[in-house]
Amino acid sequence: MKKNLFSLRDLTNEEIFEILDEARRFKRGKEYPVKNKVVCNLFFEPSTRTQYSFNMAEEKLDMKVINFNCQTSSLNKGESFYDTIKTFESFGIDLFVIRHSKTRYYDELKNISIPIINAGDGMGDHPTQSLLDLFTIYEEYGHFDGLKIAIVGDIKHSRVAHTNIEVMTRLGMECFTSGPKEYEEACYKHIPLEEAIKNMDIIMLLRIQNERLGSSEHLQMSNAEYLKNYGLTMDKVNKMKEHAIIMHPAPFNRGVEIDDDVVECDKSRIFKQMTNGVYIRMAVVKRSLGL
Repeated sequence: MKKNLFSLRDLTNEEIFEILDEARRFKRGKEYPVKNKVVCNLFFEPSTRTQYSFNMAEEKLDMKVINFNCQTSSLNKGESFYDTIKTFESFGIDLFVIRHSKTRYYDELKNISIPIINAGDGMGDHPTQSLLDLFTIYEEYGHFDGLKIAIVGDIKHSRVAHTNIEVMTRLGMECFTSGPKEYEEACYKHIPLEEAIKNMDIIMLLRIQNERLGSSEHLQMSNAEYLKNYGLTMDKVNKMKEHAIIMHPAPFNRGVEIDDDVVECDKSRIFKQMTNGVYIRMAVVKRSLGL
């Protein structure tokens, strides 16, 4: 049975672990060629990691890949988002991977019969990012129950934060947020950064989502001030627990939320997250095709 993936809220814990297990098998060398299946990646927002991670996953599955170019499409002639998707459905596509700036864009696509994987919707969800984060944490610790994570930065505008907090809490982790009060959300448990650094098993940094900020939401501070007050420097890293790790969904801004020498330090798992993203997306694509 073909399956959409819009939000991890739609999945049971058991289904999440099934995806993680399949990703582990792919990482260990499992081959599963998906012959004669065509996937169309439609990214209406800029992306490097997510788009090309999906590309690599699809290529590893031996699929035929079409990458939609928003800039040269008929959207510039007034075609609607729905009609663009419907057009590709008419071509005989087997799977869509879609990123869009509108939260819950997929509500407009209820008449589309082809399975859709959400590659990020506005400030809503980013399910495959959260799955690769979970995969990375599980590889590190072998469990989720009781682990403590602080997500630091622009919580308000981050679909990664929203998705992670829901699913990680559901899996037994303790989730806290930290960062500028302007970007906090009252529904989450706040923790001062200095306290988080000393007590958390995972520090996950977020960039400021400048492209989503209203004119009155920009912080009035320099990059150096932000790094000092809310960013992670090696002085702070040295205060972390021995087995604690650093994560970031990327793109990261060196010298803002993370200092240059922290990006690839011993505690950092940032590039490992990117590697794991390929295997998670292989598992998700296979699931959505009903294979």
